[in-house]
Amino acid sequence: MKSEMLGKNTSQVEVTNISSHGIWILSNDEEMFLSYDDFPWFKDVTIGKILNIEEPFPNHFYWPDLDVDLSTEIIKNPQRFPLKHQL
Repeated sequence: MKSEMLGKNTSQVEVTNISSHGIWILSNDEEMFLSYDDFPWFKDVTIGKILNIEEPFPNHFYWPDLDVDLSTEIIKNPQRFPLKHQL
């Protein structure tokens, strides 16, 4: 017998801290730090926009008010995903 996934993903993600250096998020009992140097989209926005975070898929985070998508891999290894400015 094959089991089907019922309902919605119940994984909870939350912002646990916001400081002058960056933000911390908690997902699946793992806390991750996002520095403003590596993730400048969060630096000069309202707290409400930072707190509005979703995890539509495991290890994939989305801030709808900011239109920012980040994976756990990008958060843990920002040096592998350098920012590029597009004109």
